[in-house]
Amino acid sequence: MKTVLIIGVGQFGVHIARRMEELRCEVMAVDTVEERIQEILPYVTNVCIGDATNEEFLRSLGIDNFDVCIVALGNSFQTSLETTSLLKELGAKTVISRAANDVQMKFLLRNGADEVVYPEKEMALHIATKYASDSILDFIHLDSNYSIYELKAPEDWYGRTLAQIDVRKKYKLNVLTVKRDSEVFIPEPDTQILQGDIVFVIGGIRDIQKCFRI
Repeated sequence: MKTVLIIGVGQFGVHIARRMEELRCEVMAVDTVEERIQEILPYVTNVCIGDATNEEFLRSLGIDNFDVCIVALGNSFQTSLETTSLLKELGAKTVISRAANDVQMKFLLRNGADEVVYPEKEMALHIATKYASDSILDFIHLDSNYSIYELKAPEDWYGRTLAQIDVRKKYKLNVLTVKRDSEVFIPEPDTQILQGDIVFVIGGIRDIQKCFRI
């Protein structure tokens, strides 16, 4: 069971706490506003009202006892930056901070953040990619080069095996799984693609576009 400290209890922080609670983590939430703390109470093990830019306050929380510290502040970048830096100075094992733009991301990484999340950019990327083509049903962004795409199998794949289609050799793509009706399975080279199949493919967007004629 991981112990998690969430600093900043806006909607972003609440969503994280809910999911962490579902995953059976021990979560402490910190905010300066009591009303926000009340909202998150059902999903956390402990709460505390205080200023996360105050070194003595943070020290009193026992920062080095948490597996992960998440700075979910959204309104003040200066506060987020100071909090991130202090957490690292006080021995935080892993600090994840929220950014609103690329410049903030760079400063947070330089000042102690082990990872920076950029929700608005990630959501924009997800929506733009998903709705750019009727073939793309969903996708998971992995890094700047690779993503996992959920796609409708093209008509010219129907009745052919994956070995015959050979997207790995032709397009540098890998078919990870196939969804047929309600069943999801890992295909073999001799798996025949049928009409209506959904394929989960890992690769780069340019190779996806070439292969699926997007």
